[in-house]
Amino acid sequence: MPQLRQERVAGAEDDPSHGAHDHDFSRIFGIETEYGVSVTGTARPCDAGQVAMTMFRPVISRARSTNTYLANGARLYLDVGSHPEYATAEARDPMDALAQDAAGERVMARLAMDAQRTLRETHGPDATVHVFKNNVDSEGHSFGCHENYLVRRAVPLDVIERELIPFLVTRPLFSGAGRVTRDGFQITQRADFLDDAVSSATTRSRPMVNTRDEPHADAERFRRLHVIVGDSNRSQVATWMKLATTHLVLCIIEEHRRTGGMSPFAGCALADPGAAIKAVSRDPSGRARLALADDVPVCRDRTALDVQRIYLAAAQRFVADHAAAAETILPGAAQVLELWESALEAIACGDWMSLAGWVDWAAKRRFVEAMTRRHPDIGFARLEQLDLAYHDIANGNVVPSLERHGSLRRLIDDAGVTRAVDEPPQDTRAALRGAFVARALRAGAQWSCDWTHVALTAPHRVECELLDPFDATPTDDYRNVMAALD
Repeated sequence: MPQLRQERVAGAEDDPSHGAHDHDFSRIFGIETEYGVSVTGTARPCDAGQVAMTMFRPVISRARSTNTYLANGARLYLDVGSHPEYATAEARDPMDALAQDAAGERVMARLAMDAQRTLRETHGPDATVHVFKNNVDSEGHSFGCHENYLVRRAVPLDVIERELIPFLVTRPLFSGAGRVTRDGFQITQRADFLDDAVSSATTRSRPMVNTRDEPHADAERFRRLHVIVGDSNRSQVATWMKLATTHLVLCIIEEHRRTGGMSPFAGCALADPGAAIKAVSRDPSGRARLALADDVPVCRDRTALDVQRIYLAAAQRFVADHAAAAETILPGAAQVLELWESALEAIACGDWMSLAGWVDWAAKRRFVEAMTRRHPDIGFARLEQLDLAYHDIANGNVVPSLERHGSLRRLIDDAGVTRAVDEPPQDTRAALRGAFVARALRAGAQWSCDWTHVALTAPHRVECELLDPFDATPTDDYRNVMAALD
């Protein structure tokens, strides 16, 4: 089990001179997405493991490993259980993180199409590879979409549990991906697979926030908040909104830790977050009653909408209080608040259909209900297929069709996705990592890297540490590594 570092106590080390970004609202964002894979139409058996390995043959050929980094600064690897996984490069703006996430879909789709051509030579001309950006398969196995937020270490984990978890539990009202089940439609795919609110476990029990203490930054100043409660989104707007709204909530929590006083979220702590998210998932009206913790000095329960409105109101006050710097704290802050408020109003009025242009569960529910009206005798197995088709980034046509017809909004066009496939964000250390990887590949060099290091490994080792995720400025050590590649 990972060892948790001691919480920092306010004192001399909290002086503003202690380090850059200690007392501002800058943040690093990242998304790790595990993809499900399968193949249909084969002339002979081919399991998910074979599909995944076939997808990663070009990666192995280039990197001599199923774990590598790309020229856009992202990490690409094959995870436990034959899940291809893509971790975005560090971003300082949720929109850049979205672009990186969309680039991951493009990278995976290309690997899938290459694998499909190979499998059609060995397993028949109808072999079709499917890659699902979702969180549950037909056998009931769950896999994750992990959000990463760099948080000041002065925020203790018990504050995260009491003040952030209620937001994450009710956030599926606009961030859920939706799921067809035998018991009815649910708005989030992860609810039935979560056990704890905060824990260091990831497999034997699944928490909403994982406490694995790997900040990939100065560990005395920052922690990496590893949020694993969220769904994988196909909607670009939903991806942006879940990152942007969570950022605002974290900014408020951090500010209250610095300034003291009563937190606006003090009355939201939940008695049983696991039971609460299951209730939220099964009630698209937002009226599910959520029991509050015994020490909350208010009534014993609130609805999911009640909780979200508390967080929205606090975010609106925060943005108003920091109006002069709002666009620096969060580019597009006004649009985020407007979308957030309109989503809650639509749900409160029972007008979920109006959200189908950007909320995944609403888009999927509209699609499924349309197919059910068209085919009244449709069976559950076919509905499950339609559900999966919504998430198929390789051979699925549901989301591309919705986007082409303007039924599902996009924020990043094809040219923007192409840039994000090839280029890292330019205002984080990802710019340095990406440039190193690109030059190392062109040179045919033997190299290695991780989130905080780059190294030329032969004929002799030359390496550089990249500890500050906010810093895209080349150091002398970095220049030495790059020069060794010339």
